[in-house]
Amino acid sequence: MIGYVPTQVFFAKGVGVHREKLQSFELALRRAGIAQFNLVRVSSIFPPGCKLVPLSKGIIQLRPGQIVHCVLSDNTTNEPHRLVASSVGLSIPKNPEYYGYISEHHSFGQTDQQAGDYAEDLSAEMLATILGVKFDAEKSWNERKGQWTISKEIVKTMNVTQSAIGDKHGNWTTVVAGAIFVP
Repeated sequence: MIGYVPTQVFFAKGVGVHREKLQSFELALRRAGIAQFNLVRVSSIFPPGCKLVPLSKGIIQLRPGQIVHCVLSDNTTNEPHRLVASSVGLSIPKNPEYYGYISEHHSFGQTDQQAGDYAEDLSAEMLATILGVKFDAEKSWNERKGQWTISKEIVKTMNVTQSAIGDKHGNWTTVVAGAIFVP
């Protein structure tokens, strides 16, 4: 039996706040537009030839209740004023016959920019190592991004990130960010 390989992927993100942790997660999924699916988390491979599509185009191809594979990052806090973030980074190789990488990152105290850069960096590092592109962990994110661009092996990196400040009354605050696969 041959399993299916997704042909499209879209990004989604959202925030939920509620006195119950589970309901906070559900509200974050609703805000992201993906609560109506049975989400199955998968690991980090961006399939060869897969196309990145806008949420509006990807979501209409799915039905409520459908089992949908995704790379999902979520984080939660009930600590008032605590900054939480979830991010998914994507790195796509130049050759569409090769696979790329999707990373997840969950953090406290990082802004959207910081968490997003970290997730993007992580996915690019994973891709660089299989493509044989040198990776220097001591260089800054911008230096490494420039190095990958110069190598012409990694064609695109990006991220989707959601951060939020914990509810001031101690309700659960949940953030989600995901790469959602379309069969």
